[in-house]
Amino acid sequence: MKIGITYWWCLFIVFFFHIHQLEFGTTVLVLAKDVTLVPPLKAATSTSIYSKRRAAVSKFIPPPPEAYLSTTYYLNSCPNLEGIIQQKVNAWVQRDYTLAASIIRLHFHDCAVRGCDASILLNHAGSERRADASKTLRGFDVIDEIKAEVEKRCPKTVSCADILTAAARDATVVAGGPFWEVPFGRKDGRVSLGREAEGVPQGRENVTALIDFFQARGLNTLDLVVLSGSHTIGRSTCYSIRQRLSNNSFNDPSIDIKYLNYLKKQCRWDTNYVNLDATTPRTFDAIYYTNLEKKMGLLLTDQLLYSDGRSAPLVSALASQPSLFTNQFAVSMVKLGNVQLLTGRNQGEIRLNCSCVNP
Repeated sequence: MKIGITYWWCLFIVFFFHIHQLEFGTTVLVLAKDVTLVPPLKAATSTSIYSKRRAAVSKFIPPPPEAYLSTTYYLNSCPNLEGIIQQKVNAWVQRDYTLAASIIRLHFHDCAVRGCDASILLNHAGSERRADASKTLRGFDVIDEIKAEVEKRCPKTVSCADILTAAARDATVVAGGPFWEVPFGRKDGRVSLGREAEGVPQGRENVTALIDFFQARGLNTLDLVVLSGSHTIGRSTCYSIRQRLSNNSFNDPSIDIKYLNYLKKQCRWDTNYVNLDATTPRTFDAIYYTNLEKKMGLLLTDQLLYSDGRSAPLVSALASQPSLFTNQFAVSMVKLGNVQLLTGRNQGEIRLNCSCVNP
């Protein structure tokens, strides 16, 4: 009887140690009725397991800021937000069609400096908005009007950065461009420095400088070429192309002579405006790229896209496939809207007035 109890008791011990061998750091071998404990294997020790866990934790990479954005971010807190923005943008563009391009450009200038944090909207001495590079920016009144209405409906809830991002989407749509879902959840920045705005491309850079500028913001060459396609609408001051219109420009092989003569007639004064797209200036389409193939790019930065081996194939592809342009434009605009975001609990703020930081 004693032998039987001892036998079953030994089997219980073996089973117990076998189940918990990883935790106890032992390997159990059962030989007939004998129980033998052998030294633990290193791979099975608790020390090695926990070391691996600690290593895994140390290698943990937090999700990118855009992972905190959501298309339903304001679903409960401000359900009518997108309707308000759309209605206001449509009303303004109906009164002045040039504002569609201006709002898209304003969004780009915002995201190009310190990310999409509405820093371009801050209006104080030394701000981005007051910089020389920002003198021709427009659309501030549109954003201010939208913000005022949103504050009435959803006080202290929606950031100016989110409003500007959605307004750029709606400006694209009203101009005939594609629609895309805008993820929300950006915070507004509290810093705006005019000297930083001077680094935004002004239409006279080479392709290498443009590629480097975009890559520094997480955007690639395709994004550069596609987002440049926003120049299918809008205007530029003659001052911006003054260098191309100089007396030596007749020897410039990158510009069509007839187009050059046309521009010279239009630009008798630096303050005059000329359409970025000479063919369909009020329509959001891929003709912009066809113009580049005809050497009719207004800005030097536009025309150089067709003469550089890194970007020229993309220009040709977009010119021949209009649907490719509209589809990719939506994708690249989402990427632009995700540049260097402020989304953390302790990052940025929800401005009450887009032109100044909260007290």
